[in-house]
Amino acid sequence: MEARGDLRSILPLIPVVLRGSALFWPPAAQEQLKALALGPDVSRVTSGDVLADALHDLRIALSLPALPARAAEGYALFFDDLLSRAHARDWFSDVLPRLARLLLRLPALLEDHYAAATAALGLRLLASQDAGVVLLGQELAAALLACALFCLFPTAGRGETRLPAINFDTLFAALTYNNSRPSQEHKVRCLAHYFERVTASTPTGFVSFERKVLRCGSVSGGITYPDSDAWMKSSVPLCPFRVISSGLIEDEEQEALEVDFANKYLGGGALSRGCVQEEIRFMINPELIVGMLFMASMGDNEAIEIVGAERFSQYMGYGSSFRFVGDYLDTKPLDAMGRRKTRIVAIDALDCPTKLQYETSGLLREVNKAFCGFVDGSKHQFYMKPFQVLT
Repeated sequence: MEARGDLRSILPLIPVVLRGSALFWPPAAQEQLKALALGPDVSRVTSGDVLADALHDLRIALSLPALPARAAEGYALFFDDLLSRAHARDWFSDVLPRLARLLLRLPALLEDHYAAATAALGLRLLASQDAGVVLLGQELAAALLACALFCLFPTAGRGETRLPAINFDTLFAALTYNNSRPSQEHKVRCLAHYFERVTASTPTGFVSFERKVLRCGSVSGGITYPDSDAWMKSSVPLCPFRVISSGLIEDEEQEALEVDFANKYLGGGALSRGCVQEEIRFMINPELIVGMLFMASMGDNEAIEIVGAERFSQYMGYGSSFRFVGDYLDTKPLDAMGRRKTRIVAIDALDCPTKLQYETSGLLREVNKAFCGFVDGSKHQFYMKPFQVLT
């Protein structure tokens, strides 16, 4: 396993270590997780304040910087003040120990993943211009999200690799600001509900994350980035499609291509203070957050497509009025790969483009961004014809 390039690329981004052909938690971190897994009688974690101390100790055991003070305050505020006393008791007696047990299984889940996945589908860094697909089981996705909740992912080098933040420290820290809105609390409530669901009943499906790239210049057998001349000369009509003009994107019951009006950094402000379309979608379908671990920011010729993310929460409102209102049972059928038939494509528009959006270069960028997101790469031969130069 140590020879696999996909594993080597992701190892600096995850908290487990490779020894020989096996993955392990560092011994000090494993002992602390074992204590948490045995419940509050052993771990003594019965409050948000003590949980923050435990997360601080786990980070030190992993040679990570101390948990930021604001984040520690946020964990204490959420679990000790914002949750009801009964709800918090359930978390510390039941949910938290189950999450610790899930984290203890993370090395085995990763080993099973790499044993089953080809290098073309294995968990790995997908850098800019690195087209490819990562296919993850929902249980592994839950374990990775538990790492984010516990703030266990290494952060060194993520900025240089153009990766978004993945730990939940900033999300919890945002609860403590004087101008913090109730919507921030309800984002965390969505995620807490997700962890309650997956620890009570382990999901068994799969989620795929694909970086889609329109190559610049001539590429044999692939789809290239059309220039304005190619679009102007094309007389091929659009393929058949239907626009659904009413209702919410996430409520559509039929199989459809659902757009994430994204930031170039996948997730946007989901793990900080954002609470509009992209951030809300990441809260009600938390498996989308997993892509933030390994998907670098998008270039002008790139899009990200995620298939299979399950929805767990009902909500109301938007922006400052966003509220978690309860459980959601996702009844979407599964495809042949075990993914829910929910296909979400993240495409980012120009940021504050002013007049550029009306100029040829701006229009070309936006049209090609949408084209990259909407094109089905598995049927690329059908999309080559419009951009062949007639001679």
